[in-house]
Amino acid sequence: MKLTIYKTDGSSSGKKAELNDSIFGIEPNETVLYEDVRRILANKRQGTASTKERGEVRGGGRKAYKQKGTGMARRGSIRSPLLKGGGTVFGPKPRKYTIRLTKKAKRLARKSALSVKATEEAITVIQDFSFDGPKTRQMVDIIEALKLEGKKVLFLVPESDRNIYLSLRNIPNASVIEAANADTYQILNADVLVFQEKAIPVLEGTFEDKVEEEAA
Repeated sequence: MKLTIYKTDGSSSGKKAELNDSIFGIEPNETVLYEDVRRILANKRQGTASTKERGEVRGGGRKAYKQKGTGMARRGSIRSPLLKGGGTVFGPKPRKYTIRLTKKAKRLARKSALSVKATEEAITVIQDFSFDGPKTRQMVDIIEALKLEGKKVLFLVPESDRNIYLSLRNIPNASVIEAANADTYQILNADVLVFQEKAIPVLEGTFEDKVEEEAA
């Protein structure tokens, strides 16, 4: 698969970038996509939610009133879950939400996500660029030049670039990440992926060992 490489002003550079079909052109595995997105979101949960059961709520150490003769229900404690101020029944307690997935499944999920974006024609390649400092206005101009305003855009760069990060930080629906670190959820969550030219071989390099094994 070949894609036109654009300049920062939105015009064509006259060059094309070639995407590896074994990464960007496979049949997406929807089951693995679902499992990996579920894993990523679950692993972000802190698991610190906690409620008090009847044995942990303060008060209620004595019997509220006598057992018989009142005409009311028997009450052993005023901290019963049935009463206001009582304990919680089956409430959340601190726990781990971690979900594990094999490396092979995670690799397949990322390939599937990239192939989905390629099929949707939601991948744009742009010449490598950087700034001397934070340039939010220039980043807005680049997004507008690529006709991506109003869309959720994920820029993939070959290596960490603080100035690009700071330039994008205050732009709604725009973010940046190193190509090697992009996960399945981030890829699928974006409307459009914008690759810097050198970011493509960096991303493909994360699959290199597996591609060589499959070719052998």
